[in-house]
Amino acid sequence: MSGIPVGRLEGYQSWDGGTDPFEDHAGPFYFRKSPSGGYEAAFEAAPHHCNAHGSLHGGMLMTFADYSLFMIARDQINGFGVTISFNSEFIGTAGAGDFIEAKGDVVRETGSMVFVRGQIVTGARVLLNYSGIIKKVRG
Repeated sequence: MSGIPVGRLEGYQSWDGGTDPFEDHAGPFYFRKSPSGGYEAAFEAAPHHCNAHGSLHGGMLMTFADYSLFMIARDQINGFGVTISFNSEFIGTAGAGDFIEAKGDVVRETGSMVFVRGQIVTGARVLLNYSGIIKKVRG
């Protein structure tokens, strides 16, 4: 991913391209440090993120939620991790042109795992509730 985000994504950054080829293809996704000290993620929904009905594809929301798990737990992971559990509930819909944000919290951290919960929203509308467990991988 190249360039500095502008418009609604100003202040966000992305991983260097090639860090995660699937996310590079599905996104682009962005993250930033939130005013509260945690991390949040965002992307601008485009037509290729939507299903045949013009709504943001459920698989896209789940992919973004998985990306967001790692952004929210970034400081706790401190390296590499893998998703070992993921749960979600679809609440609402969005479409191309919408600004999609993910926010959440680390619920618990152990020596080898991080438990995260969050929501994906567009404006004040909740699109997805999610939670997951990340296994820290020591390299």
